[in-house]
Amino acid sequence: MSASKSPPPPTPIHAKVNVAAELQDLWASSLSWLQTYWLQIIISAVIAVTIVSALYALRRLGARLCRPDRMRGDWLTILGRVVTKTTNYFIIMVAVKAVDGYAQTPPTLDRLVTFLFTLAAVLQGAIWAREFILGAIEHRTSADHFRGEAIINAMGLIRLLVSVVVFAVAVVVLLDNLGVNVTGLVAGLGVGGIAIGLAAQGIFADLFAALAIIFDRPFNKGDQISFDNSSGTIEAIGLKSTRIRAYTGELRIIANKNLLDKEILNVSGRDHIRLPFTIGVAYETPPETLARIPGILKELVEAEGGVAARAGFESFGASSLDFSLLVDVPGKDWGVAHPLRDRLLVSIMRRFAEEGISIPYPTQTTFTAAPDGTLVMPYPTHPDEAAQIKVQERPA
Repeated sequence: MSASKSPPPPTPIHAKVNVAAELQDLWASSLSWLQTYWLQIIISAVIAVTIVSALYALRRLGARLCRPDRMRGDWLTILGRVVTKTTNYFIIMVAVKAVDGYAQTPPTLDRLVTFLFTLAAVLQGAIWAREFILGAIEHRTSADHFRGEAIINAMGLIRLLVSVVVFAVAVVVLLDNLGVNVTGLVAGLGVGGIAIGLAAQGIFADLFAALAIIFDRPFNKGDQISFDNSSGTIEAIGLKSTRIRAYTGELRIIANKNLLDKEILNVSGRDHIRLPFTIGVAYETPPETLARIPGILKELVEAEGGVAARAGFESFGASSLDFSLLVDVPGKDWGVAHPLRDRLLVSIMRRFAEEGISIPYPTQTTFTAAPDGTLVMPYPTHPDEAAQIKVQERPA
């Protein structure tokens, strides 16, 4: 007995019939609509053409706002760029949707117009959002010192990230408007994003640190900074690390995240250099002379081209009366500050010599005890002892 062949699967005739019936119904309703509302249709067409013309004129105005001779990163330029990204499909669908109700379109055709308009609006919104975000970022980085390789590489990556995020959100919104349950899709995207973030958290940490450096601007290329126990000049700001030329000559490469975790002193951003001095004078200096010392110090500082931020008594030292002198040198050039400090030191020594002001050496007195425990004074305590010591010290 020959094996019987299984019958072929039934053809979904009912599906073909439904599609054909819907198309036939759409055609019939459209003909009836054209015959019944021909006047409203003509008026609607005129209104739609007017709307399309106005939107095209607005797009041309946007193109004028972002012409090449305007400043890069200007807000009007950004607005112009956003407007010029308006698509023809969106312009046409806005005009059609605007006159859809007045033209009394059939329900089937109205649903089709609504679907096409929703698709156009969501995609156009994503395009506008992407262009505005990128324009705002360019506005933030429009300074001349942000035209280097680092910002070019960063902008390429930022464009990719912004495009992926914006259009992913647009797809989810579009599916939700079409009645699709997007809960599972959103949950899947969230879990996938978390997994990718955990797998590449080190790379993303340095990347976001680089973006923080670029946009927060704690330092720029060419700045002199001090961080931790190191100092140097910024040579390059990359997406993974920053290269710093140390004053001793070597090139230090430090990860962006590790660099931002430290306290950074940007010495290039200061407007003056402060030079501290502590000057001690002998306790035997007369009070009248002590009172004139602050004025003498200020006079010497101004004569050398500095600014005396402070000149006055500081403390009673172990061997001297200490005066504090803080000198501000305008600018940030140590090539100017160092010679001024040297000249000021010589001027102070010369002026103190003229005034008879003594800068004492640190002194220390040592006390000893005799075998019987009595204290032996390091200096004579009686005039006769002092005279005897002088006779003994006199050469024969």
